[in-house]
Amino acid sequence: MLRFARSRFVVPLLLTLIGAALGYGLWPRMPGESSTEVRFVREMIQHHTQAVDMSIRVRERSQDRTVRSLALDILLSQQEQIGQMHGWLTLWGRPWGGAGMSAEHARMMGMATPAQVAALDTLPPQQADRHFLTLMIRHHDGALAMVEPALKKSIRPEVQALARQIQATQAAEIKVMADMLRARGTQAPPEPRTDQAPSGHQH
Repeated sequence: MLRFARSRFVVPLLLTLIGAALGYGLWPRMPGESSTEVRFVREMIQHHTQAVDMSIRVRERSQDRTVRSLALDILLSQQEQIGQMHGWLTLWGRPWGGAGMSAEHARMMGMATPAQVAALDTLPPQQADRHFLTLMIRHHDGALAMVEPALKKSIRPEVQALARQIQATQAAEIKVMADMLRARGTQAPPEPRTDQAPSGHQH
């Protein structure tokens, strides 16, 4: 499954590089290392990577067709967006690595702890399904907070477009997952506070 997911990376990356190169003359400014664009892309790659990992884990064990379908949708869409963002970093002359989110910032942005992720491999399948939905709702809530700085008018248009896509898709998926949890006798988790950014991540 991992090999299949990674194979979807190549085409989006090539299309992103070609499309961005064609549009370069219309937007000549390349984002600097400390720019909002570079920070947003690197942090969203880190955030998406965990979502892909959790989706693979639950899809391999779940016996629920609806959960498996949702996990596949998240896996494929976010893997494709990772490829797109890697392509931008390459075009901008910025390394894929760099300062990622601190543990505290990751928690504020809804990312699961290593123990929470590992539980997807050990809980009974039905409990793992509910655990996945709970974790992913929080994860998506964090993504909605992360896109806000990338929606400003001063941000490169392709980055704004991706931020809007993430905002629309993940807001819709939160509602779907909350309904799925209620149908399984579990309440959706409360939304985390996102009115304040952690120290060092003011936008």
